[in-house]
Amino acid sequence: MSIIKNKLLEVGITNADCSYILEYVIDKIEKTQEKFYIVTPNPEILVYANNDKSFKEILNQARISLCDGVGVFLSGIFLGKPFKERVTGVNFMEKLCSEVSEKPITVGLLGGGPGIAEMTAKRLLHNYPNLRIVFVAQEWGGDGFKTGEYIGMRNQAIKIQNKSQDLNRVNSKLLVEKNYGSSGSIDILFVAFGFPKQEEWIVKNLPHLSVRVMMAVGGSFDYISGNVARAPLIIRKIGMEWLFRLMIQPWRAKRQWKIIIFLWLILKEWFTMERKN
Repeated sequence: MSIIKNKLLEVGITNADCSYILEYVIDKIEKTQEKFYIVTPNPEILVYANNDKSFKEILNQARISLCDGVGVFLSGIFLGKPFKERVTGVNFMEKLCSEVSEKPITVGLLGGGPGIAEMTAKRLLHNYPNLRIVFVAQEWGGDGFKTGEYIGMRNQAIKIQNKSQDLNRVNSKLLVEKNYGSSGSIDILFVAFGFPKQEEWIVKNLPHLSVRVMMAVGGSFDYISGNVARAPLIIRKIGMEWLFRLMIQPWRAKRQWKIIIFLWLILKEWFTMERKN
């Protein structure tokens, strides 16, 4: 299997449907020892990358770069580089958890606000009782990393024992239930620090931690845990989830201005392409 990317604002974005990407990730975990990471660029992230070359390089080094925002999907059509499907980070995370829940593949959750990772783990276990969650942790305030040891099994209630640790000790606690992984590692670690912190953290730490695949998931923990309401399905299907978020989180208004900048950058790219033709 191979991954094809379309360039948008000099960032490669995976041109494949969700089912193909799921199959690719699971196939790599089951059949290889490769390490790689997944990012989810939306218009705001692409605007940021346009002004930060090092961050743009981080996005381009990702094995998989999901076509997350509806603006990214429509821009691909406008520029004559259509994507097969829009694949949002939160939907892909849930589908990946569903697919691996019946396999000997371990999962970890890192990030979110206080208690959010634990809430996310509980909701995932409710939906996918056999999901092998072996690590739950969050970072907030000045406390640095807090690791949570998952000591439940399947659909039993999660119990968390918090222990303050610094980053150098995280690796020794990654595998909590040894019965779930003979290699002493996490197969998939979902990282929810928000961009660009999560992507920078992933690039810095993936080579040194016993983790196979890391995925930057932004606010996905908030949605999966129920901490933040998701837009109704029909709103999501027509690509207006951003407006729903703005209605329930007015503080996002400042961030939404990035969409205007994104549209301008796409127009500039279109003009450049037209001149070359």
